[in-house]
Amino acid sequence: MVASRAPDTDVRLAALAAAMRLFAAHGFEGTALQDIADTVGVSKQAILHHFPSKEHVRQAVLDVILSHWNEALPRLLLAATAGDDRFDAVFGETCRFFAADPDRARMLMREALDRPAEVRKLLRGSVRPWFAAVAGYIRSGKQKGLHYATVDEEAYVVHILLLVLAAAAAAPLASAALDGADARPRFERELARIAHASLFPPPSLPPAAPTPDAARAVARRRKSPR
Repeated sequence: MVASRAPDTDVRLAALAAAMRLFAAHGFEGTALQDIADTVGVSKQAILHHFPSKEHVRQAVLDVILSHWNEALPRLLLAATAGDDRFDAVFGETCRFFAADPDRARMLMREALDRPAEVRKLLRGSVRPWFAAVAGYIRSGKQKGLHYATVDEEAYVVHILLLVLAAAAAAPLASAALDGADARPRFERELARIAHASLFPPPSLPPAAPTPDAARAVARRRKSPR
């Protein structure tokens, strides 16, 4: 049964939230406009009042996800100074954003698998500016000696984004594979460590202290006649 009609703004927002959940669970092709309407509790015509087609719903959901980065990324890059600060700001925000609603990650992963041609258009358009911004930050860090000189900055950004998306989408499964109540924090810490270690060279370590046996051997050599 269709519920009483909510205000237009509420219907639009509810439709976007429902569409993301359904697209994440069943894919774009496996979701009908009527499914979205039923989930929201309105008629199909109420959905079409805001979105002329299912494709417009899909684009609006993607716009919601991407608009977060168009707004957040410049702020993150400007607020942090360099090196670890910027890495922690951008990587941490990325992980938190997808962990807060794993359906965001699941939908993007489904889009990449089910509609690769459309995702390629998305990458060349809306996504490209913030890919370039993060790659530019890494390029600047390489020039300052903060990052590995051999890092391919754009490929690194792609790999890390895919890692974050896959981790968020599969977090319940991955956490179940780890023992203990702290499985999720362990899972997330290791992801951050992998991302950090592949970008930042380890700090220079002081020479290791000699073992007692090695110290005695050095002393004997010094005492022996030449």
